[in-house]
Amino acid sequence: MKKGLGKSLDEIISAGVRRMPSGEAPGEPLPAAGLPASTGSGPPIRLVAIDQIRANPRQPRRQFDEAGLKELAASIREHGLLQPIAVRQQPDGAFELIAGERRWRAAQIAGLAEIPAMVRSTDDAGSLELALVENLQREDLNPLEEAYGYEQLAAQFNLTQEEIAARIGKERATIANALRLLQLSPKLHHYLVHGQLTAGHAKSLLSIGNEELQIKAAEAVIRDGLSVRATEQLARALATGRKTRGKGSAPALPTHMKAIEEALQQKLATRVRVISKGDKGRIEIEYFSREDLERLLAQLGVTL
Repeated sequence: MKKGLGKSLDEIISAGVRRMPSGEAPGEPLPAAGLPASTGSGPPIRLVAIDQIRANPRQPRRQFDEAGLKELAASIREHGLLQPIAVRQQPDGAFELIAGERRWRAAQIAGLAEIPAMVRSTDDAGSLELALVENLQREDLNPLEEAYGYEQLAAQFNLTQEEIAARIGKERATIANALRLLQLSPKLHHYLVHGQLTAGHAKSLLSIGNEELQIKAAEAVIRDGLSVRATEQLARALATGRKTRGKGSAPALPTHMKAIEEALQQKLATRVRVISKGDKGRIEIEYFSREDLERLLAQLGVTL
């Protein structure tokens, strides 16, 4: 279990989970008769009909790998479900998931009619918090899902970043940096969700104010496998391109030459400087590593 997240998931949602007696195979499923009785120190565990359970609308996790679900379903068919899910009962008698949606989905694929569940009494804020903590501890969330989870806590329950950090057991800066990812364009959100960009790459690209240029830079990062450090250098150059000419180092570019400079920057995904003197001038193209140079040469069609 991952540490550093405040209370562990076991401390938050587990109570009375059956310990396997010595000599008992760890793969044995929990039979109805073997479900542990409530000890009074935590939520009771009972068998709940799968069709009486519905998904948690506050669940921060939005992507479920189908191949992974099928593998888990095959394991459940062979060994049973060894870890109960957590639910809360609704006024209409149905149950809403708090934690364990992946197990619940896999159990449906496996054809189970009932599933062992810990029945908790908690409000909406507690339900979201537990769902978020479980996924964070299991490292199941992609960076964007994590950010949306924090946003839900802030928006729905009026929590500050400091309060979110205290509940989740992370630094406030970590929460702030995650929330900044929501400012990225939908295109970069797609890259994050599908693992083509890491959170580190995405945070570096945030400094590029121009959305189109930001996307071009992201595509260059993905295409050329740039490191986070190289991405930071690229983003810094693109973000400050027109600000680093130096006072009085060159006259202001005419409008049409500025357009050419910006078009080259977008095309090459790096800082480009156009120095114009009447009908003459020069173009400076920056690179930040040998790999970046090779990328630019390939893009310009130069072979050595």
